[in-house]
Amino acid sequence: MRTRSAATATALAVLAGSAVLSGVPAVPAAAAGAVVVYTPGGIVADGALQRVFVADQWSGKILADDYSGALVDSVDGLGTVVDLTLSADGATLYAALPDSHQILALDAATLDIEARYDVAAAEGPRHLAFAGGKVWFGYDDPQGGGLGSVDPAGGTDAVTLGQLPDGPGPFGDLVLDSDPGKPDTLAFAATGLDASGGMGVLDVSGTSPQLVAHDNSQVSGAVDVDLVPGAPEVLINARNRYAYADGKLSGAGSYAYGGWNGDISPSGLLAKSDDRYVTVYRSGTDTPIVAHHVSDNEVGGVAWAPDSSRLFVLRGTDGDGYFLKALTDPARDVPTLTVYAPTKATRAQQLTVTGNLSMTWLPPDTKLQVTRTDLESPSGKALPAVTVKPDGTYSFSDTPPAGGTVTYKVSYAGDADRSAVSVSAKVSVSLAPTSLSLNNNGKVYAYGTDVTFTAHLGTTYKNRTVEIWANPYGGDKPNKLIKSGTVNSSGNISATVDMTRDTEVTAVFKGDARFKSRTVASTGYAMVKTSTVVSKHYKTARIGSTSYYWFHKSTNPLLTTTMTYYPGRKQRVDLQVYRAGEWQTPDNSPQYFKLDSNGRSAVSLKSPGTSGVKVRMRFSYENKYSGDNVNSTTNGSWKYLYFSN
Repeated sequence: MRTRSAATATALAVLAGSAVLSGVPAVPAAAAGAVVVYTPGGIVADGALQRVFVADQWSGKILADDYSGALVDSVDGLGTVVDLTLSADGATLYAALPDSHQILALDAATLDIEARYDVAAAEGPRHLAFAGGKVWFGYDDPQGGGLGSVDPAGGTDAVTLGQLPDGPGPFGDLVLDSDPGKPDTLAFAATGLDASGGMGVLDVSGTSPQLVAHDNSQVSGAVDVDLVPGAPEVLINARNRYAYADGKLSGAGSYAYGGWNGDISPSGLLAKSDDRYVTVYRSGTDTPIVAHHVSDNEVGGVAWAPDSSRLFVLRGTDGDGYFLKALTDPARDVPTLTVYAPTKATRAQQLTVTGNLSMTWLPPDTKLQVTRTDLESPSGKALPAVTVKPDGTYSFSDTPPAGGTVTYKVSYAGDADRSAVSVSAKVSVSLAPTSLSLNNNGKVYAYGTDVTFTAHLGTTYKNRTVEIWANPYGGDKPNKLIKSGTVNSSGNISATVDMTRDTEVTAVFKGDARFKSRTVASTGYAMVKTSTVVSKHYKTARIGSTSYYWFHKSTNPLLTTTMTYYPGRKQRVDLQVYRAGEWQTPDNSPQYFKLDSNGRSAVSLKSPGTSGVKVRMRFSYENKYSGDNVNSTTNGSWKYLYFSN
């Protein structure tokens, strides 16, 4: 505890000055991701590491995601990256950097750069594929461009341009694809808008590529090419299939219109992106298995896991880039189910719920299960099953027996080809009001008074329970439940509060199936406990009817206050001087002095040095101004001081 003091200057002795307070000793106190890209520059899945690599052209970055979609690694500062491919064993990741005319080799496990391969072409490299132990790339230059390769074991002569056999071309850049099931086969298609070059299939098992099939007239302006696993076919732009045999390519069917990019899984499933959807087809069929709605904007790319267990999709957002989404059951139809119910309804009156079930193919007589959850049936009550109409719509009617929030859950069980799906709608059903009151609001009590708060509950349905909570002022004591029980036959329930602080008392009725919940509050106010001891006087004696502490004119009175403690609390000290027949307040009164951790504060008043001076002092707690609002204003009694000879 530190002691403050007040000095009474000579002017006080002549009854015209102001008090100044200072400190002197008093009685001693006792001793703690997901991949995001903005311009997709390639996506490829690594089965050996179970990672998905995504390139961002705009930022010159490659990011590595795990199969769940969490970011695990990244590398940046690469410059523009436009395509990615993996070595056959998944250990090396290759990236096409057209601005610097390089192909970058990175350790797939660490994303450390292992090698840079310079490509002496005016434009490119752009599109990559790994086959026959080499990285193949398309490029363009004034000589016509074409196909190049990087042999990782080729040392200083690793890069070779002009790899197209005689026959195809000349043309510019190429899109490329390889298939793990055909490790020595490479498919290509021309990206130029003229028909020159077309498309073809190469055998790349030897020193130089050998033409398996080629056609200059079938395609131009290709953006995607895929080798079809398990069949001698090439897919162009995720739409048109071409069979190759005897050096020729011929049309073999097509998939539904929509989308120019896709990827074929090792099991032969085609995933093609079309704006907001990714559609999956079985090999050789033009009817989709399922259309996945994955984005409200657009799809930035798709890639199958090598074991066909997952499909990875770059899901576009509105201005926030592309996020990696993993579809864990990609070849299974995921129906869309909607439900519409009125937002408000009247209890015991009929309402109607409608909705729609949408899937790639809707079986006849498809049924939906319906469950109603309310205050009467908190675990849910099954309602009659609903049959979906051929157009996918459905409806049913119900009369809610209880008020409050009523939830209708509609479910489709699914089957071997379709996922289960459920959806819920909430209806606010009317409840009747009830009365609830609580006494003692606004009353002020002496410190430590036991006060009984009584709540009164009006008419209800089944619930007659009321809770009483006490929330003392101050952040160190939380709101506490002090009573919970059934009201008596008069509708009353009571609880006692020890009033050591201002306290908000709350009565809570949580409602029932027919009546609304209700909460009321009553605030009781508690004064502090305070006392002041005067010392250094030589006697006490009355002057008139008032008892004074008598001091020699050169003695500094010491007044020690003990007050209910609260962190940061200060006592208010009021000083008045008797002058011209009345008590007058100096300009610098009142003043505030901090309490120590024991709730004590000592104030010394400097003596006037003049006899015949009357002073009085009061030591109080003032709500808010004493540093907190935990208690109600409590004024101590005046202490009267007289300075004699």
